[in-house]
Amino acid sequence: MTSHSDTVVLIGPMGAGKTSIGKKAARALGVPFFDTDAAVVRAHGPIEQLFVEQGEAHFRAAERAAVTEGLATGGIVSLGGGAVMNPDTRADLAAHRVVLLTVSPRVVAGRVRDSNRPLLQGADAIERWTAIFEERRPVYEALADVTFDTSSGPVQDVVDALVAWIRSGADAPTAPGDRESKQEETACEVPSERSEAK
Repeated sequence: MTSHSDTVVLIGPMGAGKTSIGKKAARALGVPFFDTDAAVVRAHGPIEQLFVEQGEAHFRAAERAAVTEGLATGGIVSLGGGAVMNPDTRADLAAHRVVLLTVSPRVVAGRVRDSNRPLLQGADAIERWTAIFEERRPVYEALADVTFDTSSGPVQDVVDALVAWIRSGADAPTAPGDRESKQEETACEVPSERSEAK
């Protein structure tokens, strides 16, 4: 991976492991890792505070700026769970390989317990997580070139499968209209509950 067109973008719901898997994959490949949530925190302070003091719209504008910066940086870029809801971000992703990381509600419960994530505040965090995921799932699936589930098995297995997929050069976009055709051709074996091309 030597150019920005080689950028690989990780998308998916909160708690799917985008940051931890992305960091490990970037280290294995010797490329930069960019986390849009971390970039927002560096520039604006804690996300939960940003939500309370400035509102979600302000956060989404800051997130969009972080996405632009990350895609310009190259390497592996991890997007916040809701970043794909921005139409400009979706358009930008057409030029990059996009990986969807998924996780089951039963597993994510342990990962987001006692979370300070603004969208998971309230009586039942898992019910909120599930509702948000179901709302975003069609967008995730439409954008993804390949899907890896992180619900079971060692995280390193997912990292290894992701790195192998990236090294294979599978599905590098050559034109904006390519995504529909290549999604059907992608196949990737991952030792987890779900491994499928989207």
